[in-house]
Amino acid sequence: MEPVLPPNRVLTVPNALSAVRLALVPVFVYALLVAHANGWAVAILMFSGASDWADGKIARLLNQSSRLGVLLDPAVDRLYMVVVPVVLALSGIVPWWFVVVLLVRDGLLAATLPLLWSRGLSALPVTYIGKAATFALMSGFPLVLLGTWDALWSRVVGACGWAFLIWGLYAYLWAFAQYAVQMTLVVRRMPKVDRAARPSTMAKVVDHG
Repeated sequence: MEPVLPPNRVLTVPNALSAVRLALVPVFVYALLVAHANGWAVAILMFSGASDWADGKIARLLNQSSRLGVLLDPAVDRLYMVVVPVVLALSGIVPWWFVVVLLVRDGLLAATLPLLWSRGLSALPVTYIGKAATFALMSGFPLVLLGTWDALWSRVVGACGWAFLIWGLYAYLWAFAQYAVQMTLVVRRMPKVDRAARPSTMAKVVDHG
């Protein structure tokens, strides 16, 4: 049975939100590293987190799923999960070991993609722990950035941000452990497919958080 592909359309509200989030990545880098406009950097992170949550809801509510959205949304998520911690580390806000753990985890995840493709899959189903981990990390980043402000309230906000980041990091690694188990089962139980057959089966790309 052939998988049902999402409609091949570009101009949708979720795609527009993803495109705006993508365009804001260099703006965030400039705001924090060059202009030292921490307030704008916080606003960008908050908007990006809220729009990332909203675009999936809007896609289902308005029936605006699309092939571009299936690819673009998780790609932008991954870009944020690389750029944001690196920029925060360059600013001295988060330690480099934290960034290295995140990047190594994502690098190992990316290294398994050829194995999935050889089985006619684009990715494994997203897990709730993976979604929760990404949510915690994307919530923690703007909070720890707010924690750098010279105010009493910022210390409380910063502490909450670090609670989100630590919990999110553990959940991120837990999600990877679940993925590793799923990946092992796929390799053992699913035969390789011919290259000609892969485009028809690789119909869906999902985010593992």
